[in-house]
Amino acid sequence: MHGGHHHQIRGKVARKVAIVSGIANLILALLKTIIGYLAQSQALIADGLHSFSDLASDVIVWFAALKASEAPDNGHPYGHQRFETAATLVLAALLLLVGFGIIWDAIEHFFSHNEGKPDAIALYIAVLSIIVKEALYWYTILAARQIHSDMLKANAWHHRSDAISSIIVFIGVGGALMDITWLDGAAAIGVGLMIGHIAWQLGRSALDELVDSALPEAEIKIIREQILNIDGVRSIHLLRTRRSANIAHIDVHVLVSPKISVSEGHMIGSTIEWQLKQNIDDNMDITVHIDSEDDEINPTCQNLPLRSQVIEKLKTIWADLGCIEKMKSLDLHYYNGKIDLTIAFDGACYQNKDHAKKHQQLMQQSLQNQAEFGKVVVSYHFSDITNDLKNQSHLD
Repeated sequence: MHGGHHHQIRGKVARKVAIVSGIANLILALLKTIIGYLAQSQALIADGLHSFSDLASDVIVWFAALKASEAPDNGHPYGHQRFETAATLVLAALLLLVGFGIIWDAIEHFFSHNEGKPDAIALYIAVLSIIVKEALYWYTILAARQIHSDMLKANAWHHRSDAISSIIVFIGVGGALMDITWLDGAAAIGVGLMIGHIAWQLGRSALDELVDSALPEAEIKIIREQILNIDGVRSIHLLRTRRSANIAHIDVHVLVSPKISVSEGHMIGSTIEWQLKQNIDDNMDITVHIDSEDDEINPTCQNLPLRSQVIEKLKTIWADLGCIEKMKSLDLHYYNGKIDLTIAFDGACYQNKDHAKKHQQLMQQSLQNQAEFGKVVVSYHFSDITNDLKNQSHLD
C-alpha cells in the first residue's frame, strides 16, 4: 500500500476502531459514574471520569484519523500525518487535567471525614470494566499493528491502563468493604497518578516528534549499515532522520565516484530507497542526495558555470586550436571546486599520437588562467556510416 490509497485505508481502520472504542467507553463511563455515585465509591467515580476522558480521546482519534488520511495538498505538501501527533499531544494534556482533578477530589474526600462504605455492586462494575478494557486493548493493538499507527498503539495502551486502574478500583472497593474505608480514596489517588504518568509519556513522545527528534540510535545504525553495503556507495554524510506519525523520514548525502553517469548515480539512489524499505520499513520517506565529493569538507562548486556557459567559454578560448567545431561529446566533472573536462573529438581530427598529445597540452595550457577549470582529458571518436547516427554531439 502506497500514497493516498495507503493513507485512506489507515484512516478507515483507525476511525472504525475509534467508533467501537467510543461506544464501549460511553457505556462504561455512564455505568461506573452512576453506580459509583449510588454505591458511594469514590474510586469507581474516578474511574468513570477516566472513561469519559477515554471517550473524548476516541473523538480526537477519530478526527485525527480523518484528517491524517487526506492526500497532500498545496497547504500541506508533505501530507496530514502530523494531525495524529497533534491529537496525541492534545490527548496528553486532557489526561493530565483529568488525573489532577481526580487526585484533588480524592484529597478533598479524605479531609471531609465523610468516608462512606461502598456497596458490593461497585466490585461487579470494576470486574466488567477490566474485561471490556482488556478486550478493547487487544482489538486496538491488533489494528495498530496492521496499519502501523503509533496513535492507535497509544490508545491501545490507554485501554490497558484503564484495565489496570479498574483493578486498583477493585482492590480499593474490596478494602473499603472490609472496613478499610480510606483504601477507596487511596485507590482513586492511584488512578489519578496513573493517568498523569500516561499523560507524561504520551505528551513527551508527541513533543519529540513535533520538534523533529531523530530516530533511535539503534535504528540509525541499521540504516547507515544498509546504505554502506550498497555497491557504488563510498561513504555517507549528513544523515538526518525524523518521524511524522507513522512515517520515518530519512535524508542522506551519499558519496559516489565523480566519474559515473547521471543514470548510474540515480540507480544507486533508487537502490538505497528500495533496500531500506525492503529491509527496515516499507513506510519510509527517503531523500537521497548523490554527491561526487564530501561537500562538508571539500571546496564548494556552487558558483561554477553550467554547461551552456562552459561551452561558450571554451569555444572562445579554443577558437584557434582547431577541431573545436567537431567535438562529439563533452563531459563536465564538478570536483574539488573546479570543472574537469572529458572531451571526445571526431576521429577526422586525429592525425597521429604526437599530434593528439600536443593538442591536449595546448588545450590544458590555454585554461591555466581560468580558475574554474581543472584537468582536460581528450579522446577521439571513430565511427563508420552505420554508427554515425548513434554518435551525435552532446553539445546541444
